[in-house]
Amino acid sequence: MACLTRWVLVAVIACVGFAGATSVSAKGKDKKKPEQTLALKVKLGEAMPAFEGVDEGGKPVKSSDLVGKKPVVLFFFPADGTGDSVAQVLGYRDEMEKLSGAIVIGVSGDAVMTHKLFKSYYKLPFTLVSDEKGDIAKAFGVPVTKGGKSPTIDAKNEKGSADRAVTIARVTLVIDKTGKLAAADRVGKAGDDAKRVAEIVKKLDTK
Repeated sequence: MACLTRWVLVAVIACVGFAGATSVSAKGKDKKKPEQTLALKVKLGEAMPAFEGVDEGGKPVKSSDLVGKKPVVLFFFPADGTGDSVAQVLGYRDEMEKLSGAIVIGVSGDAVMTHKLFKSYYKLPFTLVSDEKGDIAKAFGVPVTKGGKSPTIDAKNEKGSADRAVTIARVTLVIDKTGKLAAADRVGKAGDDAKRVAEIVKKLDTK
């Protein structure tokens, strides 16, 4: 119950904006960063926007095909292969048994082939969607910035890099099986959100 309460509070905060964090300067003193807000376009209890993307196998993923089946965990992350993103996807991979009551989908601005390598190398048991124009993220109000390079690695442990069209903020959304937003989280430490999500899904799945 404590976990659920936290998520509800975080979701409410997500809809009105997040205050900026503090950072340690070179001299060791705390210095406030400029205020950073996350104003989602979808509020708690509202229907998720219609969207369409392509998964790591090149197959279309449509929001209309998701509604009415199971709750959906839609987690946005900046880039395949980076340290925090690896920690995040491994967190979901390790919690998949507890998340069996939900459809888990990871979304970033990486290309289909980059997603394919990422999913294959880390043996991810969930879908990765390519949002190269940031349209899915923007539909929810998740921040999108310019792209860059994403590290890659294949089955032969050969490392490389690939162009990433856009960079999407690390935000996790939980959508109930009727298609309405149930919770939202501006992820702090990557990898910690999977356990919290599993608790939310458990609550939704028993309703």
